[in-house]
Parts: sequence; structure tokens; C-alpha cells
Amino acid sequence: MAQRPDIRLTPEEQAAFLRDNRKCALATVDQHGFPHVVAMNFTVRDGAWYMTSYGKAQKVLNIRRNPKVGVMVETGGSYAELKGIMVRGDCELIEEPDRVGEILAWLGVGRGTERPSGASRSAPKRIALKIAPTKLTSWDHSKLGGRY
Repeated sequence: MAQRPDIRLTPEEQAAFLRDNRKCALATVDQHGFPHVVAMNFTVRDGAWYMTSYGKAQKVLNIRRNPKVGVMVETGGSYAELKGIMVRGDCELIEEPDRVGEILAWLGVGRGTERPSGASRSAPKRIALKIAPTKLTSWDHSKLGGRY
């Protein structure tokens, strides 16, 4: 039986993929134990994933109850084009305003702007999410070479 090709992204491919794709799906667990999935912008620094949110958002309330989260960045239309990264990790909430402002600036750099639109005005109401990955999975179905 033929062995399936290794479809994982190399560390270099992961870095390029994350530079080119700045939107992810963030999954938290709601008060009833169900997944709560939202679209988020993110940046990765020193192995940690960073996002910001309003402090009163449902995802933040969920994280306060249970810091275990999932993040997925994916692209592709057909099965042969699917490429992505999934991270499971623990989320730390950062509420110190100067630190939140710094992370907002990082997010702006990822978009080629000084800061996200309106970020300075909303910074006092925002918190940062720092996700420390405990598991990372990646895939690139184009590496299957049509064998699927």
C-alpha cells in the first residue's frame, strides 16, 4: 500500500502562509459547552498568536470561563487547493492599556497601516488576546498531487 504524502507545511511555508493571511476563525467554548466561532484579525510574534477584542465581547467572556481556544487559518476552494493551519492553545487576556496599544500597532503592521482604523479611539475599551499554542496542525492538499 502506497504511503500518503506528507502534506504538512514546513516552518518556512507556515511563516509565509501566516504573513499572507491575516484573518482566522477563533473558537471558544460558550456557557453551554458549545463552540463559539468568530472571524478575527491576528498577528504572530515569537510563537504566540495575538488578537484584540472589546472587553465585553462574548468571546472574552467565554475565555474568562475557559481559556482553551482553537484558531484556524485556511484558504482554498476545491479540495486539492485547501491549505491551512490549526492551533489549539491557552489564551491569556491582556488588559493593560499600553500593552493593548502595542498589540494594536502590531496588527496594523500586518495590514501595512500604522494602526487598524479607529484603534486608538477604541483602545481603552479593548483587551488583547495572547494565545500560546499547545498543538499546531498544518496541511497543504496540493502536496497530494491529485491523490485523494
